[in-house]
Amino acid sequence: MAGVTHDSDDFRIVCPPVNKEDGRLPRKYTDEGQGAKSGISPPIEWYNIPEGTKSLALVVEDIDAPDPDSPLVPWTIWVVAHIPPTLKGLPEGFSGKQEELGGEYVNIAEGNNDEKVPGWRVPTMPSHGHRIEFKLYALDDELRLGKTVTKEKLLDATEGHIIGEAAMIAVF
Repeated sequence: MAGVTHDSDDFRIVCPPVNKEDGRLPRKYTDEGQGAKSGISPPIEWYNIPEGTKSLALVVEDIDAPDPDSPLVPWTIWVVAHIPPTLKGLPEGFSGKQEELGGEYVNIAEGNNDEKVPGWRVPTMPSHGHRIEFKLYALDDELRLGKTVTKEKLLDATEGHIIGEAAMIAVF
């Protein structure tokens, strides 16, 4: 987040392109990007994961999404589970490329977003200025989530297993 200072020992998550754009999510990571440079997942990095972390999980949401029946209902953009704690981040364009990247990336599971499909998906926004929250969970166990991973399943499974949380906001 722009203007927020972190103790260098804090568990934290960063998205370098967002930092370069003064807190804004660049268009190429949304549906508004140009051509092939559209809708690719941004690079994410994390630092100082808590000791005892066995697995990481990531939830990205539009926390300003409007819902006709209530003022704000977060819109799930990306759910990622089973991230090995040995990784230091996810590269740009990671979504849908686990097999291609191989190695430690192969067992990472992408859950369904609110469009009911797995992977990174920033919806077309009726207006800009929405806050996109990236939340990374450090867990003391491997989650058993079954075949279809959803935000709800992931958050239920993390209960009692979260040993650290890191969050950042990007504006779209």
